[in-house]
Amino acid sequence: MELKTLLLCLTALPLTTAETVLGVYIFHRHGDRSSKSLPPVNLTSLGADQVFQSGNFYRERYVMSNASAPIHGLSTDIAVPSQLNVLSPSDAVLQSSSLAFLQGVYPPAGSLSVSTLANSSEVEAPLGGYQYVPVTSSSTASTSTNAESSEWLQGGSGCGNAVVSSNNYFQSAEYLSTLSSTKPFYSNLSPIIGGLFGSSAATFKNAYTIFDYINVGRIHNSSIPSDDLLTDDTVFQLRTLADNHEWNLAYNESDSIRAVAGATLAAQILQQLNSTLTGKGATPVSVQFGAYASFMSFFGLAQLHKVSENFTGVVDYASSMVFELVTNATTISKTSYPAASDVSVRFLMANGTAAQNPLTAYPLFGQSDVLLPWTTFASEMNKFAIGDTTAWCQACGNTTGVCASSTASSSSGDDGSSTTAASTSGNGISLPVAGVIGALVTLVVILGLEGLVYALAGLKLVKKSTLASLGAAGAASSATADAKA
Repeated sequence: MELKTLLLCLTALPLTTAETVLGVYIFHRHGDRSSKSLPPVNLTSLGADQVFQSGNFYRERYVMSNASAPIHGLSTDIAVPSQLNVLSPSDAVLQSSSLAFLQGVYPPAGSLSVSTLANSSEVEAPLGGYQYVPVTSSSTASTSTNAESSEWLQGGSGCGNAVVSSNNYFQSAEYLSTLSSTKPFYSNLSPIIGGLFGSSAATFKNAYTIFDYINVGRIHNSSIPSDDLLTDDTVFQLRTLADNHEWNLAYNESDSIRAVAGATLAAQILQQLNSTLTGKGATPVSVQFGAYASFMSFFGLAQLHKVSENFTGVVDYASSMVFELVTNATTISKTSYPAASDVSVRFLMANGTAAQNPLTAYPLFGQSDVLLPWTTFASEMNKFAIGDTTAWCQACGNTTGVCASSTASSSSGDDGSSTTAASTSGNGISLPVAGVIGALVTLVVILGLEGLVYALAGLKLVKKSTLASLGAAGAASSATADAKA
């Protein structure tokens, strides 16, 4: 009797308005790859499967007709190119990852791809209706088309002040202390890495390249020389030291320019989500593939490392972070699209392929709620986002190349106001059109900063014939850094 009464009471309660996803921005790392020590570096079968499964996960979440969180107005079976904005550097591993991912999101259309001709004959598209979703490349004169095969990732022009900032880490007391205290640890691994890492190179200064080499070998090699040295504790310490090394190159709380990769990424995220609002959902899905340095830089700027220390580590292969643009508005159409005041943003993260690792919501910017009003999200992102050429050049201290004209125009017409990534207008925010750092420039910066540090360090790679072949032979200077991918 009591249960019946309770159920009757519950039915009398008002129903919660269903949430609608208006759009998403997904930033994704590539899948498992071969070792960077022996170019060309390629996406492995395992890596392709990881990103494909991730794509399938997001299909089930956002795309399918019975998706758990369907995106409003998004085509469910046949990809509509205008609804998708997909970016990737012109790099074999990242481009291949993006293509595999998209096949998970929009798999071959099968019978839906069959066309009936005027003579009544039927033709099915190749490969069972394989769907060709365009991927915008960021290839420029300063962007390597085979970045994963290079000594350093996307080795081109970059942010001068950010390079200096990252190099300052190698002069810090923290780095020098860790370098000294870990020498015995790395020396003990010489039977595994000694063939390519001499005594001067087998140190914390090459923490990530050493870890990467051993990690790739443990995944793909059936046997490893002296593998009895690789105890669980040793592998854990290798990963922890690599995480510490890379975090300090990607972010510094007292020197924000070090996280320029995250700042430019933030502007791209803000720009595209704003475009979804102002365009009333015309392009609701954006996917960008990039390097782990961008994840780490953004994590620091968004204060996620204060939520969990896990955000200070290198994200696993096929990891992804998602920004969902959502509303509780009951009526959504081109003529009655939600206003900015009715829209919120949720941040979610999956460390590793989302198909096997939970996609979890986390609070941004030191806030307590995981769901932020759009205006709050935009305001917080604007505190560190770098969204136009003039702002980037000023922050980086660059005066040549693309910055030559920006520096001149800035000095001749500076009104004393700062340039942010966005300003509020209409249903959302409108980014400055002139000088916006688009995919061609920002991805070079995002993926090139640590590459420059690596190059300035004087590291060079040598070939391998066994697992002991990763590498970097040594550094002539005190500033060394691994490329972030």
